[in-house]
Amino acid sequence: MNTLSPKKRAPRNAKNRGRGISYPMDIGDEIEVDIFDIAPNGEGVAKIKGFPVFIKNAKLNEHVKIRITALVSGAADAELVS
Repeated sequence: MNTLSPKKRAPRNAKNRGRGISYPMDIGDEIEVDIFDIAPNGEGVAKIKGFPVFIKNAKLNEHVKIRITALVSGAADAELVS
């Protein structure tokens, strides 16, 4: 007979998303980056201190100024600043 208790899990409504990730940027920050790749959905990809940033309407090899709009699962979303 096994006397070990079952694994305990966080409740479904636990607010622990993103725990342990410290982002090198905040929402609303404006940063200049170089676009080095294009994602399958057409967004430009840049990196800020190792974190990928997905930028709508950016083209490969552009140097652009962006504004961070969201921080999601180890990456960030951004928009071009005109």
